[in-house]
Amino acid sequence: MKRLFILGCISSILLLSGCHRGGSGELTGVLKRGKYFEPSPLGMVLIPGQSFNIGAGDQDVANSAVPTRTVDLSTFWMDDTEITNNEYRQFVYWVRDSMARQILSEQFEEFKITQDRKGNAIDPPILDWKRKLDWRNPDYKDALEPMFYAGSDRIMGRKELDTRKLNYSYSWVDLQQAARLQNAYNYKEQSYKGGSVNDLNGKNVPIEGRSSFIMSDGVNVYPDTLVWIRDFTYAFNDPLTNKYFSHPGFDDYPVVGVTWKQAKAFCMWRTNFKNSALAGKGDFGVQDYRLPSEAEWELAARGGLSNSMYPWGGYYTRSKNGCFMANFKPMRGNYSDDGGKTTVKVATYDPNGYGLYDMAGNVAEWTITSYDESSYEFMHDLNPNFEQNALPNDPPAMKRKVVRGGSWKDIAYFIQVGTRTFEYQDTAKSYLGFRCVRSSFGDEFQSGKK
Repeated sequence: MKRLFILGCISSILLLSGCHRGGSGELTGVLKRGKYFEPSPLGMVLIPGQSFNIGAGDQDVANSAVPTRTVDLSTFWMDDTEITNNEYRQFVYWVRDSMARQILSEQFEEFKITQDRKGNAIDPPILDWKRKLDWRNPDYKDALEPMFYAGSDRIMGRKELDTRKLNYSYSWVDLQQAARLQNAYNYKEQSYKGGSVNDLNGKNVPIEGRSSFIMSDGVNVYPDTLVWIRDFTYAFNDPLTNKYFSHPGFDDYPVVGVTWKQAKAFCMWRTNFKNSALAGKGDFGVQDYRLPSEAEWELAARGGLSNSMYPWGGYYTRSKNGCFMANFKPMRGNYSDDGGKTTVKVATYDPNGYGLYDMAGNVAEWTITSYDESSYEFMHDLNPNFEQNALPNDPPAMKRKVVRGGSWKDIAYFIQVGTRTFEYQDTAKSYLGFRCVRSSFGDEFQSGKK
């Protein structure tokens, strides 16, 4: 008995000393986490989080019966211009080069990385992006031939990239389905007993693990250049179809012909592209780019002004000097009276109070929000958003996404900050583009100040 007591004391001493080892015994949190600093993202401006009245103003006669709603948003970053042709082309070229490297890695070992810096095997191997991709190398010519049009698809024998094959695959976690109480993990039974999720094919399947919440999809990334013909009846827009996305003269013009799904894929790629670069520098901070919610877009468009009809304030589309303040369809259709017949270069007109360009006119912009006439009534007043992932076979009404800002072909009513309309998520238009946002964290998240 005495021996057992002594052994128990020794065990207690060892246990206590083991808990104490390496610490002061005080609650300090995890040490050496470093100080958080969020640099200004290139080409983005900070939109301070605040409350405001979303919806049409009192001067909007057409929508005077539509209720407004007081909502409050967190701070976020937004692109100061719409995504341009050249910025979107970076995405297209990355997909092209990724496809080429994947093909070459199947025949040439130099395009694979099979070991890490410590000599440990990497299984499966990854692509070596530092290896120069020489499209003119005769050794690679035959291997890359499937990426080009062949046979009768070629025009006058010209060798052209087959844009139909430029597909981007991506994955994300469906947090909305994961947050449902019936899908919660049962710690007692160590399983997702009774839960189920809807996959991208519309099937309801039982939850087998975390992988059930991981959704994977893919999309062709090349813009639909035929929108310049399809959107108009009995008009000659062939030059824009052939040159708008490809010619360097249009590099700084907003990209168009992009569906809602393509815009989302661009945000996914931009997120992965940025985070891969950060990880390469030893910085594992995650930066997530996305489309703005309707409320975020309107807050940003107002530029710090509470009740103005336009991003520049006031009730008129002209400045005091008589110049139009945006690229839209003035008067009775004099497209060129504001300085542009169709789109113009981004940042051609003055920015709003936040430093954002073209929040009215030029091209309308996709948001992440699904369109419903009564959504202001049922959305939450804190960071409101109504979003649903419509499937290909769903009714058209479920595929409507909120579009904001108006475009070069719209009259003044549609470029007002409170005007909302929609387009279908699987359509592309010659007057519709997008810009990205990114949530802000740290001090800015609460204060909205740098």
